[in-house]
Amino acid sequence: MTELDKARELIAQTDKEMAKLFEKRMEAVRRVAAYKKEHALPVTDKQREELIMRENAGYINDEDLRSYYVGFLKSEIEISKQYQRRVLDGMRVAYAGVEGAFANIAAEKIFPEAVCVPYTDFACAYKAVEDGECDCAVLPVENSTNGDVGTVLDLAFFGSLYINGMYEIEIVQNLLALPGTALEDVKEAYSHPQALGQCAAFLKQYGITPTESVNTAVAAKYVAESGRKDIAAIGSAEAGEKYGLAVIAPHINESGLNTTRFAVFSRAKRETGKNDARFVMLFTVNNTAGSLAKAINVIGDHGFNLRAIKSRPRKELIWDYYFYAEGEGNIATEKGTDMLDGLYECCKDLKIAGTYEKEIRLT
Repeated sequence: MTELDKARELIAQTDKEMAKLFEKRMEAVRRVAAYKKEHALPVTDKQREELIMRENAGYINDEDLRSYYVGFLKSEIEISKQYQRRVLDGMRVAYAGVEGAFANIAAEKIFPEAVCVPYTDFACAYKAVEDGECDCAVLPVENSTNGDVGTVLDLAFFGSLYINGMYEIEIVQNLLALPGTALEDVKEAYSHPQALGQCAAFLKQYGITPTESVNTAVAAKYVAESGRKDIAAIGSAEAGEKYGLAVIAPHINESGLNTTRFAVFSRAKRETGKNDARFVMLFTVNNTAGSLAKAINVIGDHGFNLRAIKSRPRKELIWDYYFYAEGEGNIATEKGTDMLDGLYECCKDLKIAGTYEKEIRLT
């Protein structure tokens, strides 16, 4: 047997062993995909990919081979993602609005392999997940210019779903009208109240009357079907393209840093063991002096950073409120358990609405 034959035999034996390991690895990938579907997590996880590259490259002692191994890892990761997408084929993601709405854009960016299903409003999209019609819902919780989306916060408090991820997307609002429409022809603009608020200064400057619509894409569809050149819609360029409208004034939102945070809601609760994790909790406090301050102190005393706290009126009790809070830290620890025990002493109702890793900015 020549040295060439010996080398080829070694390659064949190694390939046989690698084939068995490949099947073992892909079975683990299938389980990862099943977990991601249940917990509404996207296929692509760049932080995880970078960690794999960095740590696994260290297994190679030969520096000349290390760069080739990194290339091998990249191919391996891409094959794994392709298989995950196949496993996830048919995953259904609910959002409020119609095609071209910002929620639709966000849903497609987070879950490019999924089927995005439109619903008439936030409550219907949320209920579709509760009822099993969809696997998860992508809903806005806050805009940097126009504040909280109260309806969605209420759903988080009163509903049964969990928040398993938070994503940011820049919102660029445009004035959309039928082709050939001049800016001076527009007397009325239709859009979601949030979008109208974001563009209030522009509308006032040009004497355009704001009129509320269910959402930005519905407004674009209405303008397109109306045939009128005295009205316009405020929405995304994608919505304008979808419904055959022209952008007659781009980027009309007042803030150049207009960003909306979207939460992914699913039926399954996600557990994250990372120390830099985030959590969302909702609670009410006893109607006694200092109860809210005590709750806040309990969170801080156990080393958890409270990033935001907001109050919302409860529907069933007049002049009674619940609190929506976002914090940093891993509550799946002994320290987290102690914090929750302390909160139960000063809170009437306490609900952990979700845990997730750091927010991801969509581009």
